[in-house]
Amino acid sequence: MVLPLRRFVLAAVLSGVPSTVHALAVGDDPLRATKAAGSLVGGGAGAGVAVHLAVSAWWVFVLGRLRVRGVVGGAVAGALIAALDLEVIGRRNAQIRALPRGPQWLDHVAFGVLAAGRGRAAQVRAAARPGREVRPG
Repeated sequence: MVLPLRRFVLAAVLSGVPSTVHALAVGDDPLRATKAAGSLVGGGAGAGVAVHLAVSAWWVFVLGRLRVRGVVGGAVAGALIAALDLEVIGRRNAQIRALPRGPQWLDHVAFGVLAAGRGRAAQVRAAARPGREVRPG
């Protein structure tokens, strides 16, 4: 299965909006979450970007294989990913543990929604339009 590039880019880039907006609103470092991700591999913000891209690619692949689609499916998947990333894996890392939970959970839910793509109903509507080719994913 080919990684759905458009979903990957949208999810990887836009899913950090909630925590970034929160950080700016409260006067925190907007790169704090990125640096925390980098701390998983012993680096800073640059390593955090690499970790974020790798993890995002993995989850887009997994959600695609599981055929998770639509807002609700994506939101549920994002919440499950947040539970694993933040509460299971992240609790072992002081920098991730110190991040504000609400904005981080919102980032993950946004990721799930963006990574899930259009729902089946939207694909059916697109297929019904004359001259339109529908590609899966």
